[in-house]
Amino acid sequence: MIIEKMIKKIPDYAKQALVISILLSVFLFLVMKKNSRMETDLDKYMPQNHPAFVFSSQAEEWFQIRDGIIIAVENKEGIYSPHTLQKVKDLTIEIQNIKEIGKDDVTSLYTAENIIGSDDGMTVKSFYNQTPQDAGELDNLKKLVRNNEMVNGRIVSQSETVTIIIAKINNDLYSEQLYEKFQQIAEKYKGPENIYIAGRPIVEGVMAKLGPRDMQKMVPVVILIIVFTLLLVLRSVRAAFFTLLVVLLSTVWSYGLMALFSIPVYSVSTMIPVMLIAIGVADGIHMYTHLRHFTLAHPEAGKKDAVLDMLKNMWKPVIMTSLTTAIGFISLVSSEVYPIKYFGIFTAAGVMMAMIFSLVLIPAGIMILGLPHWKARPEESKTSLFDRILGNFIAEKIIKYKYATIIATAAVIAVSIAGISKVWINSSFLEKFEKDSEIVLTDRFINSHFGGTSTLNVVLSSETEGAFKNPEVLKIVDSLQQAMEKKLDFVGNSFSLADYLKRMNKVMHADAEEYNSVPAQADLIAQYLLLYEMSGDPDNLWQTVDYNYQKLNIVFQLKSDNSKSMHALLDEIKIWLPEFSSRGIEVKYAGSGYKSLVFVDLILSGQIMSVLISLVMIILLLTAMFRNLYIGLIGSLPIMISSLTSFGLMGLLDIPLENTTALISSIAIGIGIDYSIHFIERYKNNALEFKDKKLASLLTVNQTGKAILFNALVVIAGFMVLLLSAFPRNRNLGALVSLNMFTSLIGTLTIMFLVMYMSNIYFKKK
Repeated sequence: MIIEKMIKKIPDYAKQALVISILLSVFLFLVMKKNSRMETDLDKYMPQNHPAFVFSSQAEEWFQIRDGIIIAVENKEGIYSPHTLQKVKDLTIEIQNIKEIGKDDVTSLYTAENIIGSDDGMTVKSFYNQTPQDAGELDNLKKLVRNNEMVNGRIVSQSETVTIIIAKINNDLYSEQLYEKFQQIAEKYKGPENIYIAGRPIVEGVMAKLGPRDMQKMVPVVILIIVFTLLLVLRSVRAAFFTLLVVLLSTVWSYGLMALFSIPVYSVSTMIPVMLIAIGVADGIHMYTHLRHFTLAHPEAGKKDAVLDMLKNMWKPVIMTSLTTAIGFISLVSSEVYPIKYFGIFTAAGVMMAMIFSLVLIPAGIMILGLPHWKARPEESKTSLFDRILGNFIAEKIIKYKYATIIATAAVIAVSIAGISKVWINSSFLEKFEKDSEIVLTDRFINSHFGGTSTLNVVLSSETEGAFKNPEVLKIVDSLQQAMEKKLDFVGNSFSLADYLKRMNKVMHADAEEYNSVPAQADLIAQYLLLYEMSGDPDNLWQTVDYNYQKLNIVFQLKSDNSKSMHALLDEIKIWLPEFSSRGIEVKYAGSGYKSLVFVDLILSGQIMSVLISLVMIILLLTAMFRNLYIGLIGSLPIMISSLTSFGLMGLLDIPLENTTALISSIAIGIGIDYSIHFIERYKNNALEFKDKKLASLLTVNQTGKAILFNALVVIAGFMVLLLSAFPRNRNLGALVSLNMFTSLIGTLTIMFLVMYMSNIYFKKK
């Protein structure tokens, strides 16, 4: 074979291989250092050619829909004081002067329009230009705000202790520098008032800040844990060094290739180093373990003979296990979600580079520095207690109580399936953070005083020009808004053209409350709109309706950004669809809230597809490797059970599926199948050598059980480092993947072993 011939030449070119590997890695490290960037725009996480995102982008252009940074100013004694009102004015002006933000894109009590009736009909003016100083001016301002439903409860809280400034910004202009600028502004204006900052752009900024910091914290810890584990397992500093060098270089290649192809670092990409360090050491452990057994059995052998024997016996399992691990990750390419897709591609690339470095650098290190110095331990001359427990106790008990093992496995599967039915998808970006983190507490504070920091845009479209001047249609819109606000407690406020018309109708009738409704006559609506266009800023109006009055934008403010809330609102809106469709009006959705919902739905569909792809490819690979479809199916049993267990536990523990936890099955399938490969390969060799089924089974559990147990412990130790992450969902991933590794290990040593034993494979009469 070509590969086998190439493998045999590795010892002769050890120095060259080491130098070339280091030089290429240094080059990619420099590329990574120069070109790597963190993607903070959450919209860039989503496929822009998806119909939902295409329409949402169109709607954003029609109605200037943009996410806003919310600055809340709190005065516990009340905001109607000269000092606080002057601070609101100064803050507003300073934010308007930021180059990334247009002057008209900042809304506050200082810039808000107050629609009032006048002798000439209707006037639109600001609430104040000069800061009120005396009690009379302050009381007048308070009265104006209280009488204006478009401002009271929306810009000024009902308690009158908090007011907000909203700065809308284009996502392509938002940067970490702008985030820092807003943080500095907030710090500058603190005292005696409290200043809070929230909004989706701020969430993006915090994620961009915490992501790299998270990686910087976890990578050294995982390296220390892996070094300790390697020294414990391999009992050689030299062996531990080259095994660690393999995974460090593979990590550099993974990030370097991302930078080389101009792929940004997403939040989920920060976990790649932890994954590669935890996964990549497996090849080194198996290779050095084989080398150790060989050198202890053949003390007279030279380093070249030892290396050739190691490569001859280990290149196939190393390549096969690396391929199956890579398949688990590469299957994520089926996802339409960019972070998951690229995470899969470049983690798979890192795994394959770890394989190449294992087959090149480990032999090169031995040829250059010599064989590690191992001494046989006294217990190796006889079967240790640990080996006896594995081979003589666990294996014999499983064979003896085979039906109990099968029943227990069936029970685990049944409970897991029940749990899977409870798994839900979460689109919340805020729930990525700790519940007591500053950004979550700030969001909660603003939600408690206002309509909500999350939004859903409901876009109505008609082919009839002037359709949204029709009072019947506008009354349905108003009824829909009121129904949602009353029925769903997480819907804080809503806003549309109907609110403008209700305000106009009221002020044109001397602020009489009974006229706080949509006018009943179409010509009166047309008259009000004309008056407003002449008196106010029509740009504000065009955020709710298009120029031809054929498209209407309803904004719902939500106090929660998770999928359950969003789906509940959409389900309630569906009840109203016949009302609109009977009038030829189409209902669609837009905005960041809706895109996040579609985003997680794509995660689910992509996850299902990636699991199916990886399972099919691994079954085919095992079938080709062992030339038996039945073995391919048996070898896949542990990872199938492990995946079911993982999702079942998520449902039972109310852990949602989102862009991080969606990775679990593909990771677990790719890594967990390694145990099956090593077990089946050893079982086959023992069966062919000893011709005794029970002896072959006991020896396999005894020999391979220890190796895959050590492998599992190293991987679990690596993934448990994710428990140190600043993001709760990363911690969930670490715990669940570790659990998957454990269940894959147990599944391999129990149900798969038992099925192999009962199937009589390799013992059937020819």
